[in-house]
Amino acid sequence: MTALRTPEVGAADRQRANADGNPERAARWRGAPYLLPALLFLGLFFLAPLIGLLLRGVLEPEPGLGNYAQLFANSAYSKVLFNTFAVAGLVTVISLLLAFPLAWAITLMPRGWGRWLLSIVLLSMWTSLLARTYSWLVLLQSSGVVNKFLMGLGIIDQPLEMVHNLTGVVIGMSYIMIPFIVLPLQATMSAIDPMVLQAGSICGASPWRNFFKVFIPLCRPGIFSGALMVFVMSLGYYVTPALLGGAQNMMLPEFIIQQVQSFLNWGIASAAAALLILITLVLFYVYLKLQPESPVASSTAR
Repeated sequence: MTALRTPEVGAADRQRANADGNPERAARWRGAPYLLPALLFLGLFFLAPLIGLLLRGVLEPEPGLGNYAQLFANSAYSKVLFNTFAVAGLVTVISLLLAFPLAWAITLMPRGWGRWLLSIVLLSMWTSLLARTYSWLVLLQSSGVVNKFLMGLGIIDQPLEMVHNLTGVVIGMSYIMIPFIVLPLQATMSAIDPMVLQAGSICGASPWRNFFKVFIPLCRPGIFSGALMVFVMSLGYYVTPALLGGAQNMMLPEFIIQQVQSFLNWGIASAAAALLILITLVLFYVYLKLQPESPVASSTAR
């Protein structure tokens, strides 16, 4: 008797669910009220200041897009933009070239030695940023260790100017940014099955071909995420460029601070800050579109 009535009960339940709406959608939004405190916090401390920043860039000193036009039309401001993107690009490339073999070494080492090396990388991140920047200021100055060492080897006859210019900024920022590429790269490399590389060798691939055609594509997720993180952070970095750079080689964060503190030019400063935010959002969108699916993750899912 019960078995004969079960389909009728199931049909009635389905009709009731259809009448009430999509049950999955209702279950998905059931916990929405619990998100209200987080949404209020983000709206108050993130969206409201951001909207105020955008409005200042458009409304001060007079309504319009004059501040944004001035950023690109003024040669001094254009040089600041060029310095910012040039330094961010150089720092990203140099950090990637130095971090890749370091992450590879951590992955290939025995677990104990690998942990020690990874701990050293993390220790450099935990050290005060101001102390690390000042240490490079001491090392790179005319009477510093680097110049004395090069002169002692006879490579140079007189000290090189490596501070208060873009050279010192690139060196100091590359050192600081290396751990931010090592960590995602090492996580990606440690997830690669060594049998995949062995299969490439068995199939007749040379070591170099195996490296560029098999290993590098498997590392692309870590390379993409690390490079994007470093490039975006380099665009907004302030402490290291301010200490190791100079007034003639100003970057966008220093320019924003100068416009606010020295000239009280909130319109130009807000436009420059909004430009940084826009560039970050565009880069993140491009990253989401170009980021390949990890072959390791896809093979695991299958």
